[in-house]
Amino acid sequence: MNLESYNQIALQWAAARSAFFGRERQYLDAVLAATPAGATILDLGCGTGRPMAEYVVAQGRRVLGVDQSEAMLALARFNLPSEQWVLATLEAFEPDVPCHGALLWDSLFHVQRRDHEPILRKVVGALPVGARLMLTVGGSAHSAFVDTMFGQSFFYDSNTPEESEQILGALGCRIVIGEFMNKPDGGRDKGRYAIVAEKLGT
Repeated sequence: MNLESYNQIALQWAAARSAFFGRERQYLDAVLAATPAGATILDLGCGTGRPMAEYVVAQGRRVLGVDQSEAMLALARFNLPSEQWVLATLEAFEPDVPCHGALLWDSLFHVQRRDHEPILRKVVGALPVGARLMLTVGGSAHSAFVDTMFGQSFFYDSNTPEESEQILGALGCRIVIGEFMNKPDGGRDKGRYAIVAEKLGT
C-alpha cells in the first residue's frame, strides 16, 4: 500500500528521520541485549535504514532490511552497502536466513490489521527462543484511515495496544516493554504505542 507515496517522499523522509525519537534507542538496546554479536536483525519496513539499522550495525550486528519502496531501499543501500536489502511487502516477505531479533518499527500499522497476526506469526516463528522483537502499534481503537505526510497520502490501521500484546502472548512471547510514546489526543493523533517482546521456550 502507498507504494508511490513512499517513493515520492524518500528524500524528505531521509532528511527528517536521521535521529532517534523519545526512548527509541532504549527499546532497540533491549532487543540487542538479547542478540549475540555478529547476529542478524530483521528490519521489516526498514525505510532508509536510519536511524534503526544504522545503529544496529554500529553495535556490531548485521541487518536484513525489507521494504516495499525502491527509493527508500536505494538510500539504505547507499548508507549501509554491506547489509542485505530486500524489496518486498511485509505481507509477502518470508524470512529465509537465521535472524536473532526483529524490528517492525512504524511499519505494521501501514497494513491492514487483519494481516498483523500472520506477519507477527512468521516473524516470531523465525526467531530463536530468547530473541526479542520491537514494534509500534496505534494507541487507540479506531477504524482504518488515510492521513497525509509531506503532501502524500498514507494508509493506517492497527489493533489496540491490548490486542497487540494479546496476539504476541498467544504466539509465545512475553512483553518486556509496553508503553505509550504518545497518547491519543482524541483528534487526528491516534497515539503510538511501543512494544518490546521476547520469544519464550515451549
